[in-house]
Amino acid sequence: MIVSRAAHGVADLLARWRSAPALHPHGVLCTGTLTVTGRADSGWGVPWLDRPGSYRVTVRWSRALGLPRRLPDGLGLAVRVEDADGPGRTLDLLFTSSRAGRFGRHLPLLRPHALTGPYSTLLSYRTGDRERVLAAFPVPGPSGAGEATMPTLWQELARRPVRFDLRAAAPDEPWSTFASLSLEAAHPAPATSTLSYDPYAHSLPRLRPTGRLRRLRDAAYAGSRHGREGRRRHP
Repeated sequence: MIVSRAAHGVADLLARWRSAPALHPHGVLCTGTLTVTGRADSGWGVPWLDRPGSYRVTVRWSRALGLPRRLPDGLGLAVRVEDADGPGRTLDLLFTSSRAGRFGRHLPLLRPHALTGPYSTLLSYRTGDRERVLAAFPVPGPSGAGEATMPTLWQELARRPVRFDLRAAAPDEPWSTFASLSLEAAHPAPATSTLSYDPYAHSLPRLRPTGRLRRLRDAAYAGSRHGREGRRRHP
């Protein structure tokens, strides 16, 4: 309870100071396609993962702390899959820059470049009968693509789609690909954007995040909203 209150208070103050969300204050909004490979014998035990399908996505690519662009930052990849489980049933997946190893996949990693390493959900997802971490691995593009950073993301998407392999793994498993993600166009994502990603509210049957740290996350986001509302009332 004390930790949640502290998270709420810090997020409130930071959002008031920034006049923007406390975390991931600025970013780029991308549209694209997510394609699920889907095989009945894949063993996921998740209806959405076991059937092939193609879905439109809205992705927010952002810097977690909002540090100056010349500095490394925690990079966020928030993916909204439209109509994932039927009309109006969306799926939100939140990925953060990390390492791929057994322990590194659970820890955020400050990174200067957007496409030089994986992004993971950090916390595990219940996938069927097992807990697995989900991750997005950049697919190498033409020479020089790995140097893309937030200021050049627009140019990178103008040259080619930016692709990721989406994979999952339990601690005793190798990474296994379940889908591909292709970002095809970028649009401004103002701090006043009403698009809000929530992996708990927007999950699917047998594919949902574990409840660890949910209370802390909810408190931080509530504090951020309260701070922005207070800033608008008292500029």
